[in-house]
Amino acid sequence: MHETPSPNTLLDWYDHNARKMPWRIGPADRAKGIAPDPYRIWLSEVMLQQTTVAAVREYFNRFSTRWPTVVDLANANDADVMAEWAGLGYYARARNLLKCARVVANDYDGIFPTSYDQLIKLPGIGPYTAAAIASIAFDHPETVVDGNVERVIARLFDIHTPLPIAKPELTDKAKNLTPQIRAGDYAQAIMDLGATICTPKKPACGLCPWRTCCRALDNGTALELPKKLPKTPKPTRVGVAYFVERVDGALLLETRPETGLLGGMLGWPTTDWNDAPLPAPPIQAEWKLLNAEVRHTFTHFNLRLNVHKAYVPMDRQPTRGLFVERADFQPSGLPTVMRKVFDLVHEGKKR
Repeated sequence: MHETPSPNTLLDWYDHNARKMPWRIGPADRAKGIAPDPYRIWLSEVMLQQTTVAAVREYFNRFSTRWPTVVDLANANDADVMAEWAGLGYYARARNLLKCARVVANDYDGIFPTSYDQLIKLPGIGPYTAAAIASIAFDHPETVVDGNVERVIARLFDIHTPLPIAKPELTDKAKNLTPQIRAGDYAQAIMDLGATICTPKKPACGLCPWRTCCRALDNGTALELPKKLPKTPKPTRVGVAYFVERVDGALLLETRPETGLLGGMLGWPTTDWNDAPLPAPPIQAEWKLLNAEVRHTFTHFNLRLNVHKAYVPMDRQPTRGLFVERADFQPSGLPTVMRKVFDLVHEGKKR
């Protein structure tokens, strides 16, 4: 008979080993009554979706410095927010970030609702994010389950059902462990445990505060867990990106439609991305095909882009997009795949 994992044991470990993050109020400060800022918790959780802490830190610091409150963000220019988000990926999150900020500013007087049921109604907030905000920001005993928690729970109880089939079972086990007191610290503690001790490939089991009650450790199965269903191969789509430079150095860019991939983001005009895209040049020009292609991986497919380049005179007008003066152009404001196009053209100029 295995002993039941104690939340207090994990909290004791967390009190001495909590990771320092710019959005986090550590256990010592929380004990002094310093409350987390729901805006910063929400912002960090949206950024952290399908992204690592290391990748998010710089973005979070820039966002929270430029827009220190949810009202500031609600009043921001859409293009400025999308440009700051560039490189983080999953751009629907940035669009929903603005939508959510404006709902909180307009409908809640700039104050985040505190309950899971209210939070989950906000744009871009799903079950995980609602639970995380309610728990971490407001200390409600909600069950927070991310990839780190799934791994910890699967190993604690030696659960071999593969993900995603195992999600309900893992969530139920996690719910039974969530304490009524210090729920916010506990949520962060179990995520920290998965991120720093119960890691995917080389778990430091000897340092784990729950090692005496871990069934996978006892059974020698920790490295097998959590099991996952085999991934289906990603399809490959192809397309053409059109890089147009005017004789004065201005570049032709367009804002992509609000809906769809890279929605609302600034980029080079392109064809559709599919098996056999039709040509869609945005301006009359003599086109040169670069002798290399851009490759990029999205969540559901791989993309291969041929790049066509052209120089045009001052009086040539595009059928779509607008010319941006070179002094006003920042490559860092482009999504990653579009920046790859710019880098490829730039490399070609060096040769």
